[in-house]
Amino acid sequence: MQNQKIAINGKRLEETIERFADFGRTDNNGVTRLALSAEDVRARNYLVECCETLGLHVTKDDLGNQYARFEGSDPKADPVYVGSHLDSVKKGGRYDGALGVIAALEVIRTMIDYSIQPKRPIILVNFTNEEGARFEPSMMSSGVLSGKFNQEEMNEKRDRNGVTFLEALKESGYEGKTDERLTSGKAFLELHIEQGPVLEEEDITIGAVECVVGMVCYEIEVLGDSNHAGTTPMAMRDDALFTAVDTIQSLRNRLDQLDERLVYTIGRIEASPNIHTVIPNRIVFSLEARHQDEDVISEVEQIIHSFDERNRIETKRLWQRDTVWFDSAVVNVVEEASKQLGTTHRRMVSGAGHDAQFIASMMLTAMIFVPSLRGKSHSEDEYTSPKDCIAGVNVLFEAVSTLSQE
Repeated sequence: MQNQKIAINGKRLEETIERFADFGRTDNNGVTRLALSAEDVRARNYLVECCETLGLHVTKDDLGNQYARFEGSDPKADPVYVGSHLDSVKKGGRYDGALGVIAALEVIRTMIDYSIQPKRPIILVNFTNEEGARFEPSMMSSGVLSGKFNQEEMNEKRDRNGVTFLEALKESGYEGKTDERLTSGKAFLELHIEQGPVLEEEDITIGAVECVVGMVCYEIEVLGDSNHAGTTPMAMRDDALFTAVDTIQSLRNRLDQLDERLVYTIGRIEASPNIHTVIPNRIVFSLEARHQDEDVISEVEQIIHSFDERNRIETKRLWQRDTVWFDSAVVNVVEEASKQLGTTHRRMVSGAGHDAQFIASMMLTAMIFVPSLRGKSHSEDEYTSPKDCIAGVNVLFEAVSTLSQE
């Protein structure tokens, strides 16, 4: 049910999504557009072209973040920022990040179509290196903006070819000025694909995102003794891999007793010496857990640390991030926009990291999710239907309209 009198141009939105997908399009209709690569630069150039055609004031900061300002009737009022990122993972999809930037562009296009001037300036933003697929860590530039990452350290991060972030930034032509940085604003809104199966499974179009969940990652080392694989009886082995298998099963049994919303992953396993004729003497595996409640994360850590008491098992925390709660008033604006348009919606959390979680420390922030087919993302099979994309951008338009008139 579509109740709004002003709607975005769905055909134009679809065409713009496809046009941006040309920059790094793969044989299987996905996208490889690593940060500051030639493909990323082409996408950035096209974004500039689109924005300048609309008469927007386009700038870039010292991190390569792009901004396009649609002036408000009160130029001194705190702006509303809208956007996401254009970089992708290798063989990723057409929607992750790019949809949020394109959505911001379409919101401004629609306001211009209908001669709407907001009270507050609206600024489209494209964050540099959100994915971290070329230069680690993820969300690099928003992390620097928010003071979470040190810029000098980030500048020296290298890709697989030894190129530093700063070298790539200079080569791209998108190194701007520090004084062009996003600093503060009325609010920030990021439209993004869910990258999970919940909305599709529940046949709901819009997710009003309340938070980005807390995360913790551990490395667990299990030691044993190497020996000949053919001559050592099973009863006389100290096989690190068998011990690791038992440890993983025990972890799973205990973690599954915690809150059903907890997700955890053992995504990396290394065996030494990793030779088929030698009994493994060392296994190292990672365990990452995510949940919005810090008490649940604390329980996870207690369970992991209980293995420290066992012989020849050591655990080490690699990193952790606290849950970032978005501003309830802005989340309410997203919900109200969905209600006004008769669009099905629910509140939900984000299990993935996004630039919005860092920007939330700088201004009022919220996110809007739209469904991902089969929950697929970071994959060439990533897909969100035109209908859902259009619905999401219409909700974004209503939310931005509300915030920019306050």
